[in-house]
Amino acid sequence: MVGQGLNSGTSVFLARMGNTAAFAGALAAVFSASAAVARIACGPLVDRAGRLRVMVAGAVLLLVGTLLPALSSNDIVFVVCRVVQGVGFSAATTASATAAADVLPRSRLGEGIGYYGLGQALAMSVGPALALLLVNTDPAANLYLGLAGMAALCVVLTAFCRYERNPSRLPATAAYRRLFEERERRAADRKNRRSASGAADAEPTTEERGLQRVFEPSALPGALPMLVLSPAFGFGIFFAGLYGTTLGVGNPGLFYTLSALSMIAVRLKSKSFMDRVAPIKVFTASTACGLAGFALLLAAGASEIAYYAAGILYGACLGVSMPLNQSVAVKNTPPERWGAANALYLLASDIGIGIGSAVWGVVNDAAGFPVTICCVMGCILASWVVAWFSYPKPARPHNQP
Repeated sequence: MVGQGLNSGTSVFLARMGNTAAFAGALAAVFSASAAVARIACGPLVDRAGRLRVMVAGAVLLLVGTLLPALSSNDIVFVVCRVVQGVGFSAATTASATAAADVLPRSRLGEGIGYYGLGQALAMSVGPALALLLVNTDPAANLYLGLAGMAALCVVLTAFCRYERNPSRLPATAAYRRLFEERERRAADRKNRRSASGAADAEPTTEERGLQRVFEPSALPGALPMLVLSPAFGFGIFFAGLYGTTLGVGNPGLFYTLSALSMIAVRLKSKSFMDRVAPIKVFTASTACGLAGFALLLAAGASEIAYYAAGILYGACLGVSMPLNQSVAVKNTPPERWGAANALYLLASDIGIGIGSAVWGVVNDAAGFPVTICCVMGCILASWVVAWFSYPKPARPHNQP
């Protein structure tokens, strides 16, 4: 919520302070670039230094980068703070995504990541609404004070992520516990061999090279569909409220409220399908909801009800597709590389939302909202095509040809 609130609230704050839209756009690019570069380092760092250390460091950086703009309105301070915010956001989210996957029983990995993904999805809906509420108070710097308070809460909550110190408390099939037990077994075997031979045996290692050191290619089946789908979510975050205001909708913020409620409802029902139904079938239903939701937005000019109903379908699409693609990325990757896998997945989401939002602004200025919404629907359809080819195919029973 802090990250999404900063993205949506900073431009409004700068406008109230008399800055230009171009400066606000440049700061958005600084945040996106910083977050993307930080993903490169955070993936392997999470796998080597541990989830807790990276999560705490990211939360502290996010707190510092959020608090400083409330104390100084200098342009250089804003630029530096956007860099710090981007790095902190990337570190905290990469580590927390990996931690969520670590502690889940294997048979319920998809369902569990779905609950984790609910936090991401709700943040994309609630964060912007909260930021707009804060920035429109007096003084506008309450935006950063309020979000800094949430960042401080994040720092406190990270202190409870201590499973790395006691993996035996995790479910027997949890990936981190099994990885820990495997390392313990290998260490005991090496010790026995040294005792028997009187010499140390070198443990064979596989050294990743190039991009494989920072990203896990096995996560691409989940990351690629998300890359293509994320621009649709970028439209929802940055333009759905503006579109409702342009249409004269009485309460545009209700779009986000209804989408959040829809996400919660979908996640509560996830147990019945997330780990039991083929991913492509779940994704098909998700993208169908997205297409229907944006089709309703096209018809919203004649009916406010269509605008609000679009929020419900948008929430269903967002609430299913994000955790689904993340679970595909993680399940397709060795547990010892989950940090790099989550870094690649989240980078795909960041790039899709960032680039998509910039493109939608240009398209909207040139051709209007109806054309932009049609382009968004094209992205949703294209993401389904990418998923069809990239998702792992379900294994067939041996008695079938």
